[in-house]
Amino acid sequence: MKDIDIIQRQLDRVLGFFPRIEARINALFGVNTLILIIAALNVSAGDLLLWYVTIPGSLMLIGLLVSYYHLFRANFPDDNGGEKSLIFFKEIQKRTESNYIAEFLDCSEATLRNDLLGQVWRNSRIVCEKYQRVKLAIIATAISIAPFVMFLVITGTIHARIPLVKG
Repeated sequence: MKDIDIIQRQLDRVLGFFPRIEARINALFGVNTLILIIAALNVSAGDLLLWYVTIPGSLMLIGLLVSYYHLFRANFPDDNGGEKSLIFFKEIQKRTESNYIAEFLDCSEATLRNDLLGQVWRNSRIVCEKYQRVKLAIIATAISIAPFVMFLVITGTIHARIPLVKG
């Protein structure tokens, strides 16, 4: 396992998970926002005085807020670590361009190999944190669906928007 090409492929494999997770974050953010818009369009201020509107609406809102929280945390994972790395973006930006080039050209193959392995480890941790946050956000959104449907049925009934209950 001392071949740099093998280690580089492993790092590329780990980095390949980022776009998939980012796509889920963006999609779920859109779903959550759509749920909020639909709920807002179906309620009037007077409806919020009714407990049977307020309770499902509040449960839906709490679920979506929990989901948004985890989506926010997934977008900004812990990026600490990788001290003195020649590969980790956060450490690279601490150097001047000329210092970075000089340090990179002066590093040994063993140093580069260890840095690559460190990046496989570090980025795997970041991917796991992002994935866990997206998982929790999906669960929170899923839990908010039942109160959302109840909220729509109740507000639709109150405002006679459901054809079956029109007189």
